[in-house]
Amino acid sequence: MSEILVNKLTGKTTANDITVTVGATATAKLEQGLAKAWVAQLDGGAGANDSFNFASFTDNGDNNTSTFTNNMSADYAITVAADEPQPTSIDRFVTVFARSASSFKMKTFTSSGGGSSVPQNATIHGDLA
Repeated sequence: MSEILVNKLTGKTTANDITVTVGATATAKLEQGLAKAWVAQLDGGAGANDSFNFASFTDNGDNNTSTFTNNMSADYAITVAADEPQPTSIDRFVTVFARSASSFKMKTFTSSGGGSSVPQNATIHGDLA
């Protein structure tokens, strides 16, 4: 088995132009597949268990504002989930709103429509500004 040990990858033509073979003939740009930010178990005023590319989190009472360290471009995708600390029969969902290049807000609801304060998780894919 071969092993490559490096501290830095830089595209030969341009810095962010690294192509990866992902199938017999398919290729993809390495940068496009990387998460640009993520947060694990964001719990309002208590902060987060762990995160990447976030400068701060603000508890706004019924929602949380997450502010990026490095801004995103105008279009990016957010995948969110509620983190149920103890098994219950309550269904929960997370909504994202007030999205901008520098931040976004998340709010968790129960299936009956009421607000819910359980930890939230998010992963962001897209281009950095």
